[in-house]
Amino acid sequence: MRDTFLVVLHRPRDVRNIGAVVRAMKNMGFARLRLVRPAPFDPADIGGIAHRSDDILAALEVYDTLDAALADAVYVLGTSERPHPGRPLRADVRPLAAELHARAAAGPVALLFGPEDNGLDAAALDRCHALLSLPADPAYPSLNLAQAAMLLLYELRQAAPALSASAPAPAPPPAPATQAELAAAVDAIERAIDAIGFVKSGTPAPTMRRLRALLLRAAPDPREAALVAAIAREVVQAMRRAREER
Repeated sequence: MRDTFLVVLHRPRDVRNIGAVVRAMKNMGFARLRLVRPAPFDPADIGGIAHRSDDILAALEVYDTLDAALADAVYVLGTSERPHPGRPLRADVRPLAAELHARAAAGPVALLFGPEDNGLDAAALDRCHALLSLPADPAYPSLNLAQAAMLLLYELRQAAPALSASAPAPAPPPAPATQAELAAAVDAIERAIDAIGFVKSGTPAPTMRRLRALLLRAAPDPREAALVAAIAREVVQAMRRAREER
């Protein structure tokens, strides 16, 4: 668990919440924390909240963009208190925790948490393979950032021993494409769409959002993602050659 799960905090606003998440990670045996554009903070403040967390702080990574923070992840689980149309929402946290361990056999799994005030925005949600809504009273479903992290990390820890039982483990599925490889495919598709004039009016953003969601559901492996990108690039080249021949 220490190496295969990434705890990613997107634009955290309060160092106290960062420190509380670090403490939850220490309690549950996780070690890899990534911050995306956090509010300015003093690392010493985190140490005051999460004692003996020098190992996590030494490995702490800070990124300017969410895409960079998720680039090596093969699966991204976002967190949300409410459903978002068109995006898979899970509430079965215990079965999901076991699934996440299985997915981690193929590469890093990112656990993505949004800012304390508004949660994950649309662009961040687009990067998620699925969303988790932790069970809570519908009359007051909003969890504190550190509470949400602790509940998810606890369930992941509880699910870990079941996977190390003496029964033979199933063969791992093929390693899926990383977020960086998927982003390259999406970028190539967008260029191809622009080259053929597929979007007749308005912005291509809604179309690209649906195509990105389709790729996430398909979970292509690196060769498949590269194939999609190569075909899209060839479309752009073909359109360029056609214009030059006119």
